[in-house]
Amino acid sequence: MPTETATVPEGPADIEVHRDDQGVATVEIRRGPDNYLDTAVLSDLADVLDVLEGDITCRAIVLVSQGKHFCAGARLSRAVDDLPTGDVNPLYEQVTRLFAGTVPIIAAVQGAAIGAGLGLALAADFRVAAPEARFAATFARLGFHQGFGLSVTLPRVVGAQHATEMFYTGSRVTGEQALRIGLCDRLVPADQLRAEAHDFAVEIASSAPLAVRAIRRTMRGDLAALVKAATELEHREQQVLRRTDDYREGVAATADRRPPEFHGH
Repeated sequence: MPTETATVPEGPADIEVHRDDQGVATVEIRRGPDNYLDTAVLSDLADVLDVLEGDITCRAIVLVSQGKHFCAGARLSRAVDDLPTGDVNPLYEQVTRLFAGTVPIIAAVQGAAIGAGLGLALAADFRVAAPEARFAATFARLGFHQGFGLSVTLPRVVGAQHATEMFYTGSRVTGEQALRIGLCDRLVPADQLRAEAHDFAVEIASSAPLAVRAIRRTMRGDLAALVKAATELEHREQQVLRRTDDYREGVAATADRRPPEFHGH
């Protein structure tokens, strides 16, 4: 059971937390303009969520990010060997932690939510987006396999057909398209994005907190365990594909901002 109160520590520079008297905590990733993810920032984010989980006065969380993009993905460079080579991906160990709590999360999505950024947005219960937002699972355009548990979370939200199309093509989904397929829940102008997400959180926070947490446990069920299993499988597939010429071409093409030329090798 959560404690009566819990204090969010001063914490790392890349994560900032603001509390209000309505039971809403706003958690901001401060790596603008692109808010690229790595193991360290995900660990810090999971630590903050753990603290808020332990505080019954926290009834809902708004997840936001600084700058132009919600999250443009995991940091990627020309160094194709910058990915973990072992049986476990430390990044994915942190991903699993994001799904373990019982406090509802609303993500406010501006700009890009690409790759790992899409995965982060799907760790939330709901997404409020601007029309200019764009969501994409661009892994196949890198010659790679999707990760971040998206194999489970994306079909759960938009259905298998939409998810498979996004995985196969790497196509970008606009805010308006996202609303149509259920990838976002509310669509508002960019200058109203945070206010709308906060109002949504206040709606949730006005319900009985123990009931909401219990309902979230029921509705999410074994999602955390499914994400853990998915990331383990995704990592194994990624380990195979990272040794291919297609993956090297995908990384190079992305760095050069040109279309990739894949040959199935």
